[in-house]
Amino acid sequence: MSSYYDLLQVDVSCSPDELRRAFRRRAKELHPDVTSAAESVEMMRLLIQAYHTLSDPILREDYDRRHGVHLGTVRFDYREFLRERRDDLVSQAKLIFFDLLHNHPDDALALYDELRSGAEFELADYLDREDFMDCAYLLAEEFERRGEFAKAYELLLHIVRFEQERPYFRHFFEEVTARLRSIVCFRMPGALEKEDVLWRLNELIELKFPRKDIAFFLKKAAELHLENNNVNLAAECLQRGLELDQKLSGHKKLQERIERYA
Repeated sequence: MSSYYDLLQVDVSCSPDELRRAFRRRAKELHPDVTSAAESVEMMRLLIQAYHTLSDPILREDYDRRHGVHLGTVRFDYREFLRERRDDLVSQAKLIFFDLLHNHPDDALALYDELRSGAEFELADYLDREDFMDCAYLLAEEFERRGEFAKAYELLLHIVRFEQERPYFRHFFEEVTARLRSIVCFRMPGALEKEDVLWRLNELIELKFPRKDIAFFLKKAAELHLENNNVNLAAECLQRGLELDQKLSGHKKLQERIERYA
């Protein structure tokens, strides 16, 4: 490692967003829970130190001055190289990931939508498994910000299935499930038809989530069924949820509402 920039695998002109995303990606690669390399603990310590320094404008300026870091160095333009390879879907998939990591989210989403609108294109077919999972999470994050919840959901669901087959995110996986829970239970209702939300909740209920997560999904399904005047289905979902989590938050009020409708 010759510099903090090299450790984080970013350009010396990187933005705060690029830095944050690079840190998250590198932390997953270097964390002792992921790699058994003897030096992983020390590398993780250096990574945190590098991020702390470069994310603080004053510390970063001092670091650059002391280490002779200068902007304007001529480098190979990897992004332009990828952009010129329009007929190579592997290069285009890599371009989506590169743009997400380097503060070009609008270009990344536009290219992803363009590729998805043509012949059948699955991002997972053109990136290796780990890169796909990181890229899919960043795409989902951007789609959610723009209110495109169905697209965000599909990407996160793909990540969940990959993670359950063979863990990659590990302790970072809670970020994925928390975002998925937020989208389906709080963002989609009101933005999509109740039937569309219920369909996705049922899909999540069938996956191997922790019991408390499934119980929460069942309670949300019960609320939506009750709004549709499907009292029996609401009662059934709530009962299933309580079997998984007897301390399910908000279940008493929901039970009272169901009994009033019954």
